[in-house]
Amino acid sequence: MAIENRFGAAELLRKMDAQEISATEFAKDTVQREKARSSLNAISHFDPDFLVANAQRADEKRAAGINGVLCGLPVAAKDNINTVSFPTTAGTGALLHHTPRTNAGIVTAIEQADGFIGAKTGMHELAFGITSNNGTTGKIRNPHDPDMIPGGSSGGTAAAVAAGILPVGLGTDTGASVRLPAALCGVVGFRPTVGRYSGTGIVPISHTRDTAGPIARYVEDIALMDGVLAGQEPVSQSITLDEVVLGLPREVFFENLEPAVETAVQATLKTLEKAGAKLIEVSLSEIWPLNEAVGFPVALYEVMRDLPAYLAEHAPGISFDELVSKIGSPDVAGVIASQLGDDAIPEEAYRAAMDTHRPAMQSIYQSCFKDNGLTALAFPTSPLRARPIGDDETVELNGQQVPTFPSFIRNTDLGSNLAVPGISLPCPDVPGLPVGIEFEGRTGADRDLIALALAVEDALTR
Repeated sequence: MAIENRFGAAELLRKMDAQEISATEFAKDTVQREKARSSLNAISHFDPDFLVANAQRADEKRAAGINGVLCGLPVAAKDNINTVSFPTTAGTGALLHHTPRTNAGIVTAIEQADGFIGAKTGMHELAFGITSNNGTTGKIRNPHDPDMIPGGSSGGTAAAVAAGILPVGLGTDTGASVRLPAALCGVVGFRPTVGRYSGTGIVPISHTRDTAGPIARYVEDIALMDGVLAGQEPVSQSITLDEVVLGLPREVFFENLEPAVETAVQATLKTLEKAGAKLIEVSLSEIWPLNEAVGFPVALYEVMRDLPAYLAEHAPGISFDELVSKIGSPDVAGVIASQLGDDAIPEEAYRAAMDTHRPAMQSIYQSCFKDNGLTALAFPTSPLRARPIGDDETVELNGQQVPTFPSFIRNTDLGSNLAVPGISLPCPDVPGLPVGIEFEGRTGADRDLIALALAVEDALTR
């Protein structure tokens, strides 16, 4: 019988420090939990002996008083993050037996703090999608309803954390891929400012938009992981909500919401307002045509250069042509194929996006914050909740069939193109499938955003 894990990473470490549980005991329980929840297909690589051996070493370090801040903490890592102890496949056929020679920079940071990678987690193939319905490695299931998607592309990490298999995990986010699965699985997901964490040793899409980010049960766990990954002391104190001004961008973000999302987000905002937060409506109407001119041109142009560069450095025996030929998911194969012919993003469109449209977007965004005295924007992470596995092309939203990918990333895409930090928290007391609310901040103000999230979580859980 698997032992349930209902506490987070920071609480687990406190229990270890207080000798209420050992890392070895927790590791052995984790083996049972992974076995019990294997039907989710959240875990792609797992070695019980490796897990327990690392935990035993952590117990020895703690007993000797030489333990780091993450000593004994097993962390889930998305399968596009390089690990020397497990294969790094990016969920794609050509890399299924690829084990890198070096760890990703973020893995090194975790190990230097005496944490370790406890498992690799499944994902949408090559991180190019949001369903985690992977044609090569199989579908990942939502712990709240196994017939539903967990979101993506970091679906395995979110599902593993939500199911209590592991207390915290790492994902990557190019357009939605940490925040969306966190929202659909009812956990917390943080996308930092691009460049805050090391990006070395991660199978890429776009160096402009990609970033790793933690997924956890509680905001204090996000603060803990952010401190380690950024090389800083973790944010430990929240601000008071009567200091907070939240901007509500009504255009796009609050349009055509699933009723359950509308109800949950409005109730959450009302709770925050009662706790002292000031809510004001703001407009970003001028930013949307620019966002359209930036998003796909940047991602599709850069992937055709960044992905071959990753292969050359970390998997030199695998050619880009071989990788393309072994893609098993039709949606991903179609995206990559579109860039191999006449429809490929031209350099002129890419340069216009980077040199003209993106700076204009950033100026509009910064002015919105400055002119309104904002602490953060607040909006639904996704306009809809999880949908059935297999609805890869269209999903139902308010009686209409709408395109799956753009509908799910509608609210998260802008922050990705701006490279600003965003954090998704679960709305409280939502019956059935979870709903997420996102708070988005200013470039580089990651610690302020985490402090806000601590205050929000406190207000929502009183």
